[in-house]
Formats: sequence, structure tokens, C-alpha cells
Amino acid sequence: MLKKAVTELPQSVVEKQRFEIPKIKGHIQGNTTVITNFKQIAKTFSRDISHFLKFILKELATPGKFNGELLILGRKVSANLINEKIHKYANIFVLCPICGKPDTVIETEKGMSLLKCTACGSKTHIGIV
Repeated sequence: MLKKAVTELPQSVVEKQRFEIPKIKGHIQGNTTVITNFKQIAKTFSRDISHFLKFILKELATPGKFNGELLILGRKVSANLINEKIHKYANIFVLCPICGKPDTVIETEKGMSLLKCTACGSKTHIGIV
């Protein structure tokens, strides 16, 4: 009976992922873009906010500064583009390329930066921004 009940469940209930890449929240103010949940996204990724900020500013090719809880970008940037860069960061520096889980830490060994997965134990060389 249990197997029958599981087969009749909707697919979205059966395949629920525990990690979702957050979307930005913010607005355009004049010629700048203000992101209000940047610190929260970095915390979700368990990454240093300065590393995350450096990557995003470099990828967007825009000046910016982190001011308390807000990230202020020096030009108008669409939410889609920012979310695309956040996904790129997650794929390079957060998600394990072997098992796909977010249970990773960045370590330095012999002058090389490695993404070490605490779930499967793999180590993958990554380039630091």
C-alpha cells in the first residue's frame, strides 16, 4: 500500500531538493542597482561575503560596494543577469561537481584552491577570483 501511495504522489513532492539557489531582491534607484538580500545569499552558500562580492562585481563588470545589508551596484543591471551570475558562482564555488550537493568548503593545499565536498569526499581544483 505504501508503494502505491508513493507512486500516486505528484512528482514535485517526491523529488524535493533541500538546496535552492536564492533569487535576488532589490530595485533600481536612479543609475544604481540596490540588492537587499546579498548578505543572506552569501550566508546560504556558506561563503565569505568578500569572495562572493568580488566574483559578482567582476562578472558584471561594474563598480559596487557592500553597505551594511545592501549591495549597491554602480549601474543599472537586470535581475536576470545578476541571478545568472549567482548561479554561475554556485556552480563553480558551492555545488560539488561530482555529487551535486552544496556541502562543500574551499580549502588551500600546496598553493592551490580546492573545493572539498563533505558529502562525498571529493576534491576539485578551482580558480579563485
